[in-house]
Amino acid sequence: MAEHQDRTLQRLTEGILRFQQDVYPARQDEYAYAAQNPQKPHTLLITCSDSRIDPEALTQSGPGQIFVTRNIGNMVPPYGEMLGGVSAVVEYAVDALGVQHAVICGHTDCGAMKGLLAEPGKLDSMPAVKSWLRNADGAKREAMAVDGDEPSLKTVTEQNVLTQMQHLRSHPSVAGAIARGTLTISGWVYDIEHGDVRIYNEAEDRFRSVREGAAAGQHAVGAAA
Repeated sequence: MAEHQDRTLQRLTEGILRFQQDVYPARQDEYAYAAQNPQKPHTLLITCSDSRIDPEALTQSGPGQIFVTRNIGNMVPPYGEMLGGVSAVVEYAVDALGVQHAVICGHTDCGAMKGLLAEPGKLDSMPAVKSWLRNADGAKREAMAVDGDEPSLKTVTEQNVLTQMQHLRSHPSVAGAIARGTLTISGWVYDIEHGDVRIYNEAEDRFRSVREGAAAGQHAVGAAA
């Protein structure tokens, strides 16, 4: 086990060295600016902890441009129910950093959503995970209303994004900023295999691919409030 851990640490340190040798020199001015100036991200991006998601690469964002928080299932507990890390991130991003947009980003093949659909008792050995997934109970109910008693992973993933958007609106900082017209929010589903993102279009009541919007010469429109 110790040998395996040493190899893992070695892989990480080799990655740092490659960053220092190959990436940092070409972007040295960008990193210097980020270090010498306060951060001013334009977007709060709430996504899953899944290791296959790379928010900066996906959005082609540089240092200081997006404020990211990650957790299992890209959840935002309703305000007042689980005041903690996620609530603090939301409040800080909106009130202190003044982000102009907030994203809930789900993804395909999500383990949390599979857990939500799992047989009763499947998660008993992971009580913390089981408790956390209660934040998506509403999504499961909505998915069942759409698909019946056995909702698809796609449907529950989409409904979870919409549910977490509702939860996000319950936070006073978010509600106030939306009322002032200084914040908009959107819901995304990232397709890992195909490198695509589907953004919820409120007018059409569906998740629409950004490729579809680009082909039509339009931007995908998310929910603004």
